[in-house]
Amino acid sequence: MVKGISKLSAIPMRSDPSDASEMVNQLIFGETYDVLEQRKKWIRIRLHHDRYEGWIDRKQASFMDDAQAEAQKKTPIFIASDLIELVSRKDGGSFFPIFLGSYLPGLDAEHNFTLADEVFHYNGPTLSKKQSREQLIETAFLYLNAPYLWGGRTPAGIDCSGFTQMVYRLAGHSIPRDAWQQAELGETLSFIEESEPGDLAFFDNNEGRIVHVGIILQDNYILHASGKVRLDRLDQSGIFNAEERGHTHKLRVIKKIIK
Repeated sequence: MVKGISKLSAIPMRSDPSDASEMVNQLIFGETYDVLEQRKKWIRIRLHHDRYEGWIDRKQASFMDDAQAEAQKKTPIFIASDLIELVSRKDGGSFFPIFLGSYLPGLDAEHNFTLADEVFHYNGPTLSKKQSREQLIETAFLYLNAPYLWGGRTPAGIDCSGFTQMVYRLAGHSIPRDAWQQAELGETLSFIEESEPGDLAFFDNNEGRIVHVGIILQDNYILHASGKVRLDRLDQSGIFNAEERGHTHKLRVIKKIIK
């Protein structure tokens, strides 16, 4: 099976092979994937880290041969931990931005790393170990006021489950892409009072389908992406938005994923 790797900061993944199609996700710098189907302009991919599928523009794809893919698979991963930092191609190529949560496989002491057959240089901060709950919350606040973007996974635009997935990644935990998938993980809590900062709260619609997720904080606050990444109150009914003077999301379940 043909494999690929992202050498761009964020690549739209679409539900169908069309520029007008819905963006369902983003492929972030350094992430790898399988190629499931190829067309003249589009390729359908499945991400390795969470098996999410979608279509990307062939012009934005970078492929790997078997040896490169195997080497990439065995390389320790470092993660970019600043909102936006610059990387450059080691051969003197121009600088370009990458986002918080990007993969930097095999970053060495000289700040170089390799994606397939190309060497890059990065001088920004990184993470490579699991973080505490306190550090998870600090990371979550880096996204505060990031604009809401359906399918987004970066500080330039992010949706609710993209936000929780990326914050958990930066804390050293891998969780699925969509809210309903994330809700299938962990231990169910009966009351908000049982939760700890960093636990996830899930919310459903009138049909009972889970459609929203946020990160629980101390003192019954929640950080979530709705219009932007924002701070609101949480109670047994759901999310209370003081600006709208009412509840905006109906609480379905609270899950403890990190022990």
